[in-house]
Amino acid sequence: MTAQLKVGKRILHLRNDLGLSQEKLALKADIDRTYLTGVENGKRNISIKNIEKICKALEISLKDFFNDNLFDLN
Repeated sequence: MTAQLKVGKRILHLRNDLGLSQEKLALKADIDRTYLTGVENGKRNISIKNIEKICKALEISLKDFFNDNLFDLN
């Protein structure tokens, strides 16, 4: 699985856990909803700046964002 897909899956999982729509998360993070869709589907290469914006909107630290088995190297 590519890093892009892993990041997208992590965002999708966190967003769903909070019960947020893509539109609401995009508004909170000040990013375009269609961009968020592409990220969640692993089709867009997200910048660390936008990961930070999404983390802030999800009220999660970068450390906690990447502290998931999804990012294990095994």
